[in-house]
Amino acid sequence: MSSQVFEKMPDVMDKSDDRRLEIHRVGVRSIRRPVMFRDRNSAIITTIGNFGMHVRLDSKKRGTHMSRFIQLLEESEEPLSVKSFITMVRYMLNRLESVEGGITVEFPFFLVKNAPITAISGSMDYDIKLSGFVSRQESRTQLTIHIPVSTLCPCSKEIAEYGAHNQRSMVRLTVQTTHHIWVTDLIEVVEKNSSCELFSVLKRPDEKFVTEHAYDNPKFVEDIVRDIAQRLIKDKRILFFEVESENFESIHNHSAYAYIRHGTPFGCSMMGNNPWQN
Repeated sequence: MSSQVFEKMPDVMDKSDDRRLEIHRVGVRSIRRPVMFRDRNSAIITTIGNFGMHVRLDSKKRGTHMSRFIQLLEESEEPLSVKSFITMVRYMLNRLESVEGGITVEFPFFLVKNAPITAISGSMDYDIKLSGFVSRQESRTQLTIHIPVSTLCPCSKEIAEYGAHNQRSMVRLTVQTTHHIWVTDLIEVVEKNSSCELFSVLKRPDEKFVTEHAYDNPKFVEDIVRDIAQRLIKDKRILFFEVESENFESIHNHSAYAYIRHGTPFGCSMMGNNPWQN
């Protein structure tokens, strides 16, 4: 189709709307795209991202240009990072002619880890949700990571003549920041404050090490969230965080759970209680 014919076609989205109701979020969801993500030591992680994108729509406008959201992703060539995400949101607002909006992407993050004794390498996966939001007043990045760890019960160790029960636990960490922060750094904070971190490949010398390491570092679910929170409070880049741990008990048919939050979360009254939700 020639550009002249295209220019003659009516643009319904640009028509005015006489209902005069501003739309707080309008956009697209469930956009799956190949993603490159930049992390510490110049590592580039290749993965699959599930995007959600939205902007605020002026009360005078009939609609927004949905195709521009997709075009923005198709044209993006630079690897994503926590540092670059707000720049991407601002570019979206310029393309969509809006003053407020956000982008969210969820993806599996793969980290190559070496076994503690044999140094055999294997990939560990972590579920990531990265969000960027910009308004007239403020901009902020939010990062959520699900980090599996091992915990050993201090009570069991204290009362048992030999052994102690342990379990796999899932820590969910959410941080909001206006500064750059590495995903791997946050993963290491959580893993170092558990009884023991997890590995994808372990030989017998490695298994001996992680079993004994967990035994020497018993943690209640309360200890997990307190120790992580204590470490994050000292990080001036982090404006707000939530940390929760769920221990999938090995001797009970239920989970143990604990949660701590700290700081003031980014909020916008016009965006509802959760501006980060797709």
